[in-house]
Amino acid sequence: MRVRGFDTKKSLGQNFIMDKNILAKIVDYSGVNLDDNVIEIGAGLGTLTIELAKRVKKVVTFEIDKEAVLKLNENVKGFNNIIIINKDIREANLKDIINTYFEGNKCKVVANLPYYITSFIIMYLLQSQLIEEITILIQKEVADRICALPGSKEYGVLTIAVNYYAKPEILFSLPPEVFIPRPKVSSTLIKLNLLKNPSVSVKDEKLFFRIVKAAFGQRRKIISNSLNSIGLGKNTILEALRRCGINEKQRGETVSIEKFADLTNIIFDIMNM
Repeated sequence: MRVRGFDTKKSLGQNFIMDKNILAKIVDYSGVNLDDNVIEIGAGLGTLTIELAKRVKKVVTFEIDKEAVLKLNENVKGFNNIIIINKDIREANLKDIINTYFEGNKCKVVANLPYYITSFIIMYLLQSQLIEEITILIQKEVADRICALPGSKEYGVLTIAVNYYAKPEILFSLPPEVFIPRPKVSSTLIKLNLLKNPSVSVKDEKLFFRIVKAAFGQRRKIISNSLNSIGLGKNTILEALRRCGINEKQRGETVSIEKFADLTNIIFDIMNM
């Protein structure tokens, strides 16, 4: 990269994989094929982009770094199924992108995500309802949080939010030394298989997430105290907890997504009596 006059930018979370065997393994595990349209986020110099383009119908790749885009354009010459968008995906209209390049058809996401925007991007994609499958290389710590079980220290808002929309599956992990430059942490390839319907049924989705966020707002607090922030009286909270079988002295990290759904529906009914 230095020979070609390109230096990575730490501020953009640029950590590239050059090993073609690892890149091929990522694409293999993603399960994409020639019928698939794919969005990539953070193309960098295009090492994963090229591997994807060999195997899928079309790749739309986002890269925010203008310098990287110049090198990326050079590196992908000869491929007519790669569209490069020099923009932060957080500023893009995903629906317009899919309508323009994929004729409105749902697509898949395969990416080596920049660490600094991982959680935002995951939720942005899940809530769009335009993606059918997401395979992403992320910080191992984040992958562990997504797949955590109630009662563990990793279990939290991100766990519940992702599992509400998708079924996560850890595929494999990679050590820091396979990246250039070498990050300080290990990475994990995770697949999020999006559900046709949310994993639990709630009467008010916004209320559900308000309750979940309140429950984890101060992890050391018992749930009956944590839920005071949602603006209901203490007696109402205690009654709702009792009716759905949650001990008032439990902490939020011990409550399953199913129990949070039950609690939401009971509180919804109480609020609308």
